[in-house]
Amino acid sequence: MTPQVSVLIPAHDEAAYIAGCLQAVFASDPLPQGMTAEVLVLANGCRDETAALARAQRPSAGWDLRVLELPEGGKIGALNAGDAAARGDLLIYLDADVGVSPALIPRIAAVLAQDVPLYASGRPQVALARSAVTRAYARLWSRLPFVTGGVPGFGVFAMNRAGRQRWGDWPDIIADDIFARLNFAPSERVKVPAVYSWPMVEGFRNLVRVRRRQNAGVAEVAGKFPVLQQNEDKSPPDGGFVLKLLLSEPAGFLVYAMVALATKTPLFASGSRWTRGR
Repeated sequence: MTPQVSVLIPAHDEAAYIAGCLQAVFASDPLPQGMTAEVLVLANGCRDETAALARAQRPSAGWDLRVLELPEGGKIGALNAGDAAARGDLLIYLDADVGVSPALIPRIAAVLAQDVPLYASGRPQVALARSAVTRAYARLWSRLPFVTGGVPGFGVFAMNRAGRQRWGDWPDIIADDIFARLNFAPSERVKVPAVYSWPMVEGFRNLVRVRRRQNAGVAEVAGKFPVLQQNEDKSPPDGGFVLKLLLSEPAGFLVYAMVALATKTPLFASGSRWTRGR
């Protein structure tokens, strides 16, 4: 089988998530036009059972599964190894803790099956958190214009080979998703209507750590690749929208503001460039 679609899943110590992630992928609706697909689990620097649990999953018809065990941890190295091994013309990059809906991968494959460079993602739904703080933060965050109107690609992003040819190896950066998105103009980015479940980290301290890392990733891409900023379509919400958020979601607004303020202090700094902080 020569697959047309490659799903690449970087995974570092994801034993708690990898089986569910793969089961959701293999429960996808049929791919368009008789396409076939492969999944590459990029187990990097794992000290748990991630690779074994991945190999234990059984692909559905039309799917192939390969597990690449890489001795060094690090998402960028995993992405480069995955790109080198992928056989598909359509590349879907998926975090190991994300759950795709049955329609997501087929719909992404359908829109990317063109000769022109294109980027795609779906509609994120934040998974229900255990922490009240995270639930409040997520309620407000989910209403931000960048989330509701843009194609941010956190957790899942995809492109065709014509788009992937715009750069060589993945650069050593924090925010691979931002780098990928900004290599495409807004007119080249497509949000399909299918959803996926994306978890937020639990608790105030972890929210701050991840937010700080995200801010650092944005700044790093802007500093190293300033020409890509021409493709940025994010803009700060206006005063009227902010007031509406405050009045309609006061608890979420307060938590969101406190997290933003806490990112400016050194108390929640993380020594890792790529740990999500669970």
